Amino acid sequence: MDVIPAIDLLEGRCVRLYQGDYELAQVFNDNPVEVAKQWVEQGATKLHVVDLDGAKTGKLVNQAAIEAIAQAVSVPIQVGGGLRSSASVQQVLNLGVDRAILGTIAVEQPQLVQQLCQEFPERIIIGIDARNGLVATHGWLETSEVFATQLAVQMQELGAAAIIYTDIHRDGTLCGPNLEALRSLAEIVSIPVIASGGVSSIIDLLSLLALEPQGVTGVIVGRALYTGDISLREALRAIGPGRIQDIPPDLDFSAFA
Repeated sequence: MDVIPAIDLLEGRCVRLYQGDYELAQVFNDNPVEVAKQWVEQGATKLHVVDLDGAKTGKLVNQAAIEAIAQAVSVPIQVGGGLRSSASVQQVLNLGVDRAILGTIAVEQPQLVQQLCQEFPERIIIGIDARNGLVATHGWLETSEVFATQLAVQMQELGAAAIIYTDIHRDGTLCGPNLEALRSLAEIVSIPVIASGGVSSIIDLLSLLALEPQGVTGVIVGRALYTGDISLREALRAIGPGRIQDIPPDLDFSAFA
């Protein structure tokens, strides 16, 4: 399973929010390029970058920082936040980004999502951010009437390469991932599902690894890496690609669920 460090950008700085609340942003580093290099040096094979200003305003804001990160590291980068038009997706991919993450337009403009999936095959990921099972949009400031599972099935049919599922109530809280919601979503789609939100320990990562057979192929880790609750090197040793065959066959994963 991929362990993907998160780099959230707000006014050019690396921050973490609490349950998506911009008023509760905590700055961890003024230099996101330095942070990106640090995670890659520690073994990260992918990076997850979010333009929080873009998510709020509906257009790319931190493109300079995103481009600098893409030029500074050699691993693939997936970027989301404010990508609500064909031009903005093209713009972010031109910065050297591997994959674009679409959120709000998945709910509001599914035809555009289909067009982008056809134009950029295997490069479009759908970010499904849920609040009590319903999809949140516009930088988590609004909540739609669309169920996360319903949107996941629709986006798979339109050609999305993967789904990132975030439980907003757990994001930035270090209270553990929503395993039940992840399992339910992964079981109804065949494309990869990437978990996000609430991861606080190696135990949480092992509990997610138990969902790998259902299609949960990666986990995005944010605050826990920045606070030191999780060591990226240890996380990669525990559940990184190829690790599942190293786990004792008699390990009772129900203890983690």
